[in-house]
Amino acid sequence: MEGLVVFSDVVCPWATVVVLRLRAARSRAGADDELAIVHRAMPLELLLERPLARRVVDAEIPLCASLTPEFGWSLWQGRPEEYPVTGLLALEAVQAARAQSAAAGEELDLELRRAFFVHSRCIGLRSEILAAARRCLSVDVGLLADALDTGAHRAAVTADFAEARSLGVPCSGTVVRADGTPVCNPGTRTGWIGGTMPRGTPVLLDDRPGVYDEIVADALARQVLAA
Repeated sequence: MEGLVVFSDVVCPWATVVVLRLRAARSRAGADDELAIVHRAMPLELLLERPLARRVVDAEIPLCASLTPEFGWSLWQGRPEEYPVTGLLALEAVQAARAQSAAAGEELDLELRRAFFVHSRCIGLRSEILAAARRCLSVDVGLLADALDTGAHRAAVTADFAEARSLGVPCSGTVVRADGTPVCNPGTRTGWIGGTMPRGTPVLLDDRPGVYDEIVADALARQVLAA
């Protein structure tokens, strides 16, 4: 399997922690130019059959921010009516960018997460997606706009979701290890206290960030063997 495959939704806080930690581990290994992060779509709205739940996202952000503070997380600062209820077009855009190059897909995925979780932008909008793309050096914005307007990569999103279900992918934020094993939120175990939603709060039960270095090392070793 080429690169590190991650099944996720760009509007998922925990998946964003996974992406940030994978990128950091890859950099520590000096493998930024050797090991691609292959973003596959795991749309929560298709899995749960409901719009993006702000109360869940707001509950998770403080915990995720405590694990990756360098990202600059913020609770939603925009108008309530501007909060995105869908991430499907953003996921489609990532697939369209990935068709341009691996670097383009990675850049746009991260920039969309930053637009939503740091800058409180409604990334369900075409205009916001293209604005994020303009901040990505590897993305051809014209090609991306054409792809969005024709829906050229829309089927890729639903195909990814179908494959995720068939593989038993357990969550948004699942890394497929070099041996093909899917791992949800690697190294992190959480719980919920204080009752069920909307009551209560998520809590961190265990966190072993070093597992990301192991995942990257395994992926690099597998690439060497396959060469």
